[in-house]
Amino acid sequence: MFTSLTTRLPPTSRSLLRFFSSSPSKVRESPAAALTEAFQTTSTKKNLTFCVGGFGLCGIPESLIQSISLDPEVTNITAVSNNAGVDGFGLGKLLESGQVERMISSYVGENKTFEKMYLGGELAVELTPQGTLAERLRAGGAGIPAFFTPTAAGTVIADGGFPIKYKPDGSGDVEISSTPRETRVFNNVEYVMEEAITGDISLVKAWKADTRGNLVFRGTARNFNPDCARAGKFCIAEVEEIVEAGELDPDEIHLPGVFVNSVVKVTENEKRIEQVTERAEEGSEGSVVKGGRGRIVRRAAKEFKDGMYVNLGIGIPTMASNFLPEGVRIELQSENGLMGMGPFPKKGEADADWINAGKQTVTPVPGASTFSSSDSFGMIRSCKVGLTILGGMQVSGNGDLANWIIPGKMVKGMGGAMDLVGAPGSRVVVTMEHVAKNGSHKILGDCTLPLTGKGVVDLIITDMCVFKCDKKNGGLTLIELAKGFTVDDIKENTGCEFDVVEGEIPFMDEE
Repeated sequence: MFTSLTTRLPPTSRSLLRFFSSSPSKVRESPAAALTEAFQTTSTKKNLTFCVGGFGLCGIPESLIQSISLDPEVTNITAVSNNAGVDGFGLGKLLESGQVERMISSYVGENKTFEKMYLGGELAVELTPQGTLAERLRAGGAGIPAFFTPTAAGTVIADGGFPIKYKPDGSGDVEISSTPRETRVFNNVEYVMEEAITGDISLVKAWKADTRGNLVFRGTARNFNPDCARAGKFCIAEVEEIVEAGELDPDEIHLPGVFVNSVVKVTENEKRIEQVTERAEEGSEGSVVKGGRGRIVRRAAKEFKDGMYVNLGIGIPTMASNFLPEGVRIELQSENGLMGMGPFPKKGEADADWINAGKQTVTPVPGASTFSSSDSFGMIRSCKVGLTILGGMQVSGNGDLANWIIPGKMVKGMGGAMDLVGAPGSRVVVTMEHVAKNGSHKILGDCTLPLTGKGVVDLIITDMCVFKCDKKNGGLTLIELAKGFTVDDIKENTGCEFDVVEGEIPFMDEE
């Protein structure tokens, strides 16, 4: 157990310690008091950029957001946050009050107000890949003006022209479009230049703080909070517990107080869970995957190799972890800041501080670790996470992937998908139904939807077959068939030409 520094020092040194410990406390009596102090540094309450921590509803600064929502003088906000909470909660409150003018986010999620305001021309939205957003914040806090990333190369994010704001007249015409990014080739790979983000005020949530502003986070509630804290000129941290300086073990502090200007104990702390997801009893209906989805899941599980670090998308990909081949152990990464993701919690044991990238409640396995969003995507971009399995709306014969938006109709955002598929050298497996619900092709010569990644897919697993993608030269090869389907069936349901593996085509596993 950690022993306070005071008791470990000899008596002759304690007077010196008291001198260095006499700096003013950073603790403020209320969120309103902390915000008043912050506004004194800006000399205005309008047109400010707020960097707001949290992922979904996990680790959001509820008290500080509530205090801002009660101050009508705070207007024309630019909010930098991975997403905007949900309708009427979190940053959703500030959207509904009309205080937010612009969002810089990676994900719209299930916030209908966010989506409606964007498509209706009431809100400017700069959609940014999740890892790029985290790194832009980290770079801003580190004094680095810009950096190059492989994420989004070859997509509309790099090429420019994506709608940031629609005209408010209902015409659907674009008022503001994104500008092209500078690109450069390093080691035969195209990279995109992204500028750092700094904010006027950072609003973050932590578990514990001491009176000097040192912070400790809990579980996946760390997420964007350290990155947002560093990026702000003035940082306010709301915390669940405040202790005296010296009571926190220096080696266990996640964010030094040099990045934090004031600390306030939470007054609003509902810690709402966006998706309470509990473990199905073994053998129950909810634990059994049948039909075409079951076929996809079982085939996807064959891609796991012992010792792999793996990122699994929500839905079909996540289910694959339940069918690990015998003798295979993998480490599951969730890009919101967890390595060693375990099963859903047992009934009644859901914890708001432990969620996955789909905002579902999860549990950590023994040996798990948590980290910030920028650290999470650092391990993704550097290919420490060797396999990504995710869903798709469309895949082209050249291995292009589209899975994040239907322009003018559905705006979910790219989240971390662009970062996950854009890492040079990573293996990307797409799992999806072979055709759309209306019978239209999802595997095409060219994607008609905005791309998530260009030439990034290695393997496509559908309910009908398995295709191998040649990312370098382009082209698909049919390597497995589901029982009951023929090559002619695949040709009829595929919108591009493909080769067929030599010899007898193996069958995918059945239930």
